[in-house]
Amino acid sequence: MPVATPRPFTALWASQASSNLADGVLQAAAPLLVATLTRDPLVVAGMTVAQFLPWLLATLPAGAMADRMDRRRILVFGNWLRAAGFALLALALAGGWHHVALLYGAVFLAGCAETMVDNAALAIPPRLLPREKLERANGRLFATQSVINTFIGPPSGAALFALAASAAFCTGAAAFALAGLAALLLPALHPTGEGHEPGRSNPTTITQDIRSGWVHFWRHTLLRRVAFISAAINFFSAATGGVLVLLITGPYQLPMSSYGLFIAVPAAGAIAGSLLAEHVVPRIGGGPTTWLAALAPAAGYAVLGLGRNIPLALAAMFGAALATSLNQIVVSTLRQAAVPDELLGRVTAAYRLIVLGAVPLGALTGGLIGRGLGIRATFIAAAVGLAVAAIPLASRVTTQGLRDAESTPSLPAGR
Repeated sequence: MPVATPRPFTALWASQASSNLADGVLQAAAPLLVATLTRDPLVVAGMTVAQFLPWLLATLPAGAMADRMDRRRILVFGNWLRAAGFALLALALAGGWHHVALLYGAVFLAGCAETMVDNAALAIPPRLLPREKLERANGRLFATQSVINTFIGPPSGAALFALAASAAFCTGAAAFALAGLAALLLPALHPTGEGHEPGRSNPTTITQDIRSGWVHFWRHTLLRRVAFISAAINFFSAATGGVLVLLITGPYQLPMSSYGLFIAVPAAGAIAGSLLAEHVVPRIGGGPTTWLAALAPAAGYAVLGLGRNIPLALAAMFGAALATSLNQIVVSTLRQAAVPDELLGRVTAAYRLIVLGAVPLGALTGGLIGRGLGIRATFIAAAVGLAVAAIPLASRVTTQGLRDAESTPSLPAGR
């Protein structure tokens, strides 16, 4: 496969950066809006459920689309669909229609589009860059995501929300529209799979594509293991993240304007992890990185749930984000190096079905615990649960196993 010049990667980078800005603005604005409408932990957590439910319902078809269609067109259409959804929500809010159901609907629509965009975007770098540049490229993409999606976007979203709720959602819509425009600068990224070659007499169906992608993922033991580790991390992150705004404005007795700080500081840790990954991971190894990614967040949840020391809580969140960011680079590079391009969209979708499908379940669990036992209990339960889950999961991922899988890409079933 010919290696493209860095210019197409810059277009992908720009599109993802603009999309991340929108995500960051909405990451602050959506919880703040729902918190002004209700103080019920379950209803607040329901916003996260609505946002990530599409990963349970639509991610496998979205992955098949990423291997059947021009991935550039998927990025353009998906980002413009998100722009339209949040523009309509902004208009509704400006017109005085303030209802949780409107927010649920907008974030659900955006989540459906996100399954298409993210599966396609994660499958693009190997088409643009050689293997030896993937780790660095992934580090740049995730560092940019961390800077904008959580460090710049949320404070901006909180500030805009303070002016007017409609202003925050309108800004998010504009950023999604720009992401679609930037994606137009990518070269055409048509499918490479044999089943989709022009003139082929027996093209595969989308159901067959979904099945082959899932089978390939499930038979890859190491990919399956790291998926369940990341799913556990995401489950407990969602359980706490869905009610974090209630912890900050409740037991911690901070104003809503401070909520962006509790997103921005962990983002600094994620940025550090993304930028340091290419230097740190080779030194400590992928296996220890996996342990760190599970245990550091568990410690952070304990600090948040048991105390009220704001600097200590922020420091714990910084460390947890750094660890999980390092692990994200390890897992993304493994998947891109070990899976053939013609299957990469579908295998990525199967992986993210497990990993992100845990998010709505975790958010629902956190909301139920918060309603029944209190907000602090949610964080304490998450600390214990993630620490216990790490023992059987992380212990089976080794540095040597990761290296072997990356150096010997698996073949599609039947080859």
